Amino acid sequence: MKKFMMIVLGVLLVCLFLAHLGPMIALIITLAICYYALKKFQKTESKTLKAILGIVIGVAGLISLANLPALLGLVALMGLYYIHKHWPQKEEQVQSDPFTNFEREWEKLQNN
Repeated sequence: MKKFMMIVLGVLLVCLFLAHLGPMIALIITLAICYYALKKFQKTESKTLKAILGIVIGVAGLISLANLPALLGLVALMGLYYIHKHWPQKEEQVQSDPFTNFEREWEKLQNN
């Protein structure tokens, strides 16, 4: 049952990630534009260029805010990583020693 729930959750997270892939790309692009415009804004001395870069920063910042729900895609990606890390692994090879097998099975029975 645990594997089934993890598969269902994984499928839902993949769908959520793919649905937010476009806005995530737009968010990355607008944040990069905003960052480079801000760096250029700090270095320039011209007032007209500062005004133009200020407008560019403002527009890119507003577009970034419009794409903020794309963070759900990042949360979905983190959930997929969590499922990948906690996926049940195959059990170790059973040893041929009957006493070791008995001890392991006895421990399983006592834990339940």
